[in-house]
Amino acid sequence: MGIVKTLISIVAILAVLMGLLWIGQGLGIIMWPASSFMLADRQWAYNGAILAAVGLLVFVLVRRSGGVSQ
Repeated sequence: MGIVKTLISIVAILAVLMGLLWIGQGLGIIMWPASSFMLADRQWAYNGAILAAVGLLVFVLVRRSGGVSQ
């Protein structure tokens, strides 16, 4: 189960990073790529905040969960 826990942790971290990117793009802080439909659109900042929060929650829950060692 250690591999599954590690994979879920990696996906959760990637979700947090992607959420932060979406927040930056939605707020107009990160203007990359230049032709993205997400730039300066507040809805993407909200979507990014939700994604980052869910990713962080999953990461914390996975890391706190105790496993039965054999």
